[in-house]
Amino acid sequence: MIRSFLTVSTGTLASRLLGFARDSLIAALLGTGAVADAFLAAFQLVNVVRRLLSEGALNAALVPAWLRVRDRDGEAAASAFAGRVLGTVSAALIAISVVIALLMPLIITVIAPGFLGSSTLDLAVQNARLMLPYLAFAGPVTVLMGLLNAQGRFALTAFSPLLFNIALIAAIAVLLIWHADATFAAWMLAATVGIAGLLQLAMLLSQRSGRLATPLRVNFDKEMRGFFAKAIPGMIASSGPQWLMVAGAIVASATPSAVSWLYFANRLIELPLGIVGVAMGTVLVPELTRAVSGGDREAVAHAESRALELATGLALPATLGLIVLAEPIVRLLFEHGAFGADDSAATARALMWLALGLPAHVLIKALSPAFYARSDTMTPLLATAKGFVVAVALAVLLGHFFGASGIAASIAAGAWSSALSLLRKGTGEFGFSVDVAARKRLPRIVLAASAMGALLWLTAGLVPAEAHGLVKFIVLGVQIAAGIAVYGLLLQILGAASWREAAAALRRPA
Repeated sequence: MIRSFLTVSTGTLASRLLGFARDSLIAALLGTGAVADAFLAAFQLVNVVRRLLSEGALNAALVPAWLRVRDRDGEAAASAFAGRVLGTVSAALIAISVVIALLMPLIITVIAPGFLGSSTLDLAVQNARLMLPYLAFAGPVTVLMGLLNAQGRFALTAFSPLLFNIALIAAIAVLLIWHADATFAAWMLAATVGIAGLLQLAMLLSQRSGRLATPLRVNFDKEMRGFFAKAIPGMIASSGPQWLMVAGAIVASATPSAVSWLYFANRLIELPLGIVGVAMGTVLVPELTRAVSGGDREAVAHAESRALELATGLALPATLGLIVLAEPIVRLLFEHGAFGADDSAATARALMWLALGLPAHVLIKALSPAFYARSDTMTPLLATAKGFVVAVALAVLLGHFFGASGIAASIAAGAWSSALSLLRKGTGEFGFSVDVAARKRLPRIVLAASAMGALLWLTAGLVPAEAHGLVKFIVLGVQIAAGIAVYGLLLQILGAASWREAAAALRRPA
């Protein structure tokens, strides 16, 4: 499992790093304000769809269902089942895209009510409609990726999302060189989103992954209806972090530039969340499904324990690092072109509060597969809905007094509400299995991460804000590298991890 986890995490890390480059260029091109808020509100809608369909979300329903059909009826039946899923999902999403295009003014008004009565609403609607073709391509891409994951083939699905960011970076580079008008640039970027989806689909089909789903059919029979009845709640629940950002945007849209500040702050949260969360959904769901269906309690305990260790070991130091180094990171990544010093300060404040919710997001990703493996997608959905309500309610209150920072704190509170709901429900129903090794390692991981956070705090003020960009880059890089080195050394000294175990895990077949 560790080897598969690292394969997916490496692909996700590469995609997230490209995402940083993309967003840094977007900040330089559009800055903040009406055009940026409109584009990012529309782009946020696309991001919800991306998470809803991809990055492990559909695996929650597709992988267990495909494995059950294959084990019960054989490879041919599993391929036919996958063909019906692929055909039905593709047809449904084309129809849904048309409906959404017609209703887009209403949808944007719901997710960004603060735009009502301004030109920002029209800009957001135009951008969102230009992005819609991505939705039609994302469906078949997601099904094919899920089928590859079910067979333990993680490399292609881990790295294919890179095409999305590469396409957008190329388009932004051209627009920057061209010195394009901000409104026109936003339109061109929105159109590129759909092209990026087509590139992903073409890459997967070029590897003959379509053979996993034949014959291709559109079918809404009882089996398909049952599949979607389980799939849709799981897909919505798997997109919990994005729904919480939508909750924040609903309130933030009434404040100029607040949508942009929250978007750029959240992009930094999505790096560690993506590395851990996507790998959890992609690798842990098949692992737990096999263990639960086989009644192997020891395998269940091993999978859940290693997932919890990995989640804690990556999420906790990331949280502390983002809180301590929020402002220098934001200034280095985004303070270029139209994105000014005031924007950096506001984004950094939002990032510090959003980071407090990162452990909760990762905990949700670690806990949810235990429900999905038991074909329970409603419990994670209800937990996500509860977190959404909590986030909106608190954002109305805290946003009034503290602006974007208060909204960011509300999003973190919503994440913790969802995580605690899952923890209570799972403990009461089947109990989460944490083995002896995990009980020993987890406190040591917390201690090592705390020491790393203290080191970063002591060195956080080494570089003045007016220092040259290259100096900032070098010092920040040294701080982060030193923090990682100290953290790794402490894990070794405290016995929470060893290089020998890591090497053995990498050599073990996926």
